[in-house]
Amino acid sequence: MQRQISVKSWNANDTPTTVELTFVNGNKQYTVKRNPEYERKKARGNGFTKQSAGGIKMETMFVDEGFGSLDEETLRQAMQALSGLSENNRLVGIISHVAELRSEIDKQLVVTKEKSGGSKVELKLN
Repeated sequence: MQRQISVKSWNANDTPTTVELTFVNGNKQYTVKRNPEYERKKARGNGFTKQSAGGIKMETMFVDEGFGSLDEETLRQAMQALSGLSENNRLVGIISHVAELRSEIDKQLVVTKEKSGGSKVELKLN
């Protein structure tokens, strides 16, 4: 199965970074934008089951934050659940600032703010 990822990241001075992630999974292209100015309710309990997806086969899921307030045990359980979802060629993306997640995630796109005002994107494979 073909997988390809490209990332665009930009910001102005001290404003939060906007990130646009485009990836190909199989023969489908997806784009995810993270704009800090866009306010939205946090979704909870979204999953891959046919029942919750309305009978549609879901192969990709992104989780944005929600990990910072978890205690150590709950964070471990959440990571186990997300790891289980990634089986069978499903793609699970996690957007987070929680340092404890780094050792648990084997493929990472790390976005770092640079002094110039831009951002650096690095692919890390553990």
